[in-house]
Amino acid sequence: MAGTRDSGGAVGAVGRRTVIAAAGGAGLAAAVLTACGGSDGSGAQGGAGSAGTDAGTVIASTADIPEGGGAVVGGLVVTQPRAGEFKAFSAKCTHAGCAVKDVVDGVIRCPCHGSAFDASDGTVKTGPATAPLPATAIAVKDGSIVLA
Repeated sequence: MAGTRDSGGAVGAVGRRTVIAAAGGAGLAAAVLTACGGSDGSGAQGGAGSAGTDAGTVIASTADIPEGGGAVVGGLVVTQPRAGEFKAFSAKCTHAGCAVKDVVDGVIRCPCHGSAFDASDGTVKTGPATAPLPATAIAVKDGSIVLA
């Protein structure tokens, strides 16, 4: 696509390569933001993300959350620190906003920079994060974990 020049010699239309390069850069930026908890609430999120946000919304079955472990469900990480005790926290790491990956031996782990959080209360066990994971109110009803 050729540009047209005005009397001052400036190109009046943007070239196709410029548009394609800009679109590719925007796509890359969107991918990076999504991987590190983008602002759209998906990925590693401050809210419940795809798990829903309304009280009573079922987010997991108690059978799916292992004792001493947990699972990332949408924008939440749901844990079972002790038999029959369930907790939920934002799955968005407080260091750089990445999604936490898993819960092993009572520790919620973030794969981006190595932060680790206590599965019973969300407090920082290992930095670089300095703030705990925000808790989310949940309840257990008929074998399901629901938002409270």
